[in-house]
Amino acid sequence: MRIAYLDCFSGISGDMFLGALVDAGVRPKLLEAAVAALDLGARLEISRVMRGGIAATKVDVRAGGEKDWHGHSHSHARGLTEIRGIIEKAAIAPGAKATAIRMFEALGAAEAAVHNTSIERVHFHEVGAVDAMVDIVCAAVGAEALGVDEWVCSALNVGGGTVKCAHGTLPVPAPATVKLLEGVPVFSLGPQVELVTPTGAAIVKTLVGRFGALPAMRMEKSGYGAGSREFAEHPNLLRLTIGEADSKSEAITSAKAGALPGGIAEERITVLEANLDDLSPQVLAYAMERLLSEGALDVFSVPVQMKKNRPGALLTVLAKPEDAERLTKLIFAETTTLGVRRRDEQRRVLERRWEMVETSWGPVRIKIANMNGTVSNYAPEFEDCRKIAEENRVPLKRVMEEALRAYPASGRGSA
Repeated sequence: MRIAYLDCFSGISGDMFLGALVDAGVRPKLLEAAVAALDLGARLEISRVMRGGIAATKVDVRAGGEKDWHGHSHSHARGLTEIRGIIEKAAIAPGAKATAIRMFEALGAAEAAVHNTSIERVHFHEVGAVDAMVDIVCAAVGAEALGVDEWVCSALNVGGGTVKCAHGTLPVPAPATVKLLEGVPVFSLGPQVELVTPTGAAIVKTLVGRFGALPAMRMEKSGYGAGSREFAEHPNLLRLTIGEADSKSEAITSAKAGALPGGIAEERITVLEANLDDLSPQVLAYAMERLLSEGALDVFSVPVQMKKNRPGALLTVLAKPEDAERLTKLIFAETTTLGVRRRDEQRRVLERRWEMVETSWGPVRIKIANMNGTVSNYAPEFEDCRKIAEENRVPLKRVMEEALRAYPASGRGSA
């Protein structure tokens, strides 16, 4: 299992997260294309800087308008509906769109709770500015590009003191940040400034599945994203570490799932089903995309003949047991069904991992399944190939064929 670990000893902000992504290997051109797709007149400025003697990547968003000491523009306060529309129109991957919208929805829910209003009536000021929109969309695009299976995060250093915002001078962390970080381990150490911004908190809330110390892993690479300020107390950096869960953590996972010989694991899943006979195919396709983006293990539909001989569809969702309730609510919200069936089942899965290969047009992830210590199946990641095909105007099948040829040629055809 591929893990990304965020070490937030100096907090987290949108620009620090983007810097860490680039420093860890996400291609700047990918983020620049996402900025261009938003069509907001913004651009990225990427540089190498030093923080506390450590080299890091600094990402700044350059846009028109006056900026405060955070670098946020206050020229236009947007509502969630307008922000959704801008993101949905952008030419970026559907999964990244869904993640970015979830980040903004998390921000909207926090602001609505703080100001005692509805999420649709919230007008974003700092978080609705051009640079914050770029931060969030690029964060979603870059996170997807890493191709990790799980995001883990340390406790967050929130800083202290006060911060100036559209609502006046407020204590650190700001009220919306506090709301976003409910249930998250935090501490305050060092400079009395804001270290976790609302944008950074929304990124953590949306991506991270668990919090704690650095998990057991075989480290592959790391990256440092730089904040704007220099501190005497500690380097103002966000560290991102990426690796494969090592044998110890794999053994723990297998013990939970039920380890079987030959690299096969048995795990418990929840199956959700709903019969649909009055739902537009377009809406069904959208609902399936939403379910996958919200953490479903798999989603599929099959045609069925329903009562009164009406043609319909059987929607099936495979989920982790802890996600079943949330995904059930999503099925009710996004489809016309009046009932969702639910049952717990066992499934057996092969051990899987990701490796990167180089093609003529750029890197592509290969998903590899192992059984009895040898590779049983491998396939290129479709989204990586699709992006390369679109960016370079080459046939998708050529990209996939070259990626498949590159994997055996790399000499890594066994576990």
